Amino acid sequence: MTQRLHLVFGGELVTPSENVFKDVNDLHVVGIFPDYAAAYDAWKSEAQRTVDNAHMRYYIAHLHRLRDEATEASSTEELG
Repeated sequence: MTQRLHLVFGGELVTPSENVFKDVNDLHVVGIFPDYAAAYDAWKSEAQRTVDNAHMRYYIAHLHRLRDEATEASSTEELG
C-alpha cells in the first residue's frame, strides 16, 4: 500500500496578498498526516483558529510528491 504523507504548516505572512512568511523561524508545524483527509482536517482547524488574523496562512504540503521512487535519482537527491 502506498503511503501518501502530508505536512500541515503555517505562519504569519508579510502581506496577505503574497505567500512570503514574515519570519520562517517562527513557522508553526502542525504535523505530518498519513492521508489528505487527515491533513485537511488539521489545516481547517488551524485556519479557523486563526481566522481573525488576515496575515496568518496554513498550507498542506504533499510530501509524497517530493520523491519519485520509480526514478534512479529523484529531484531532491540531485540537490545534495
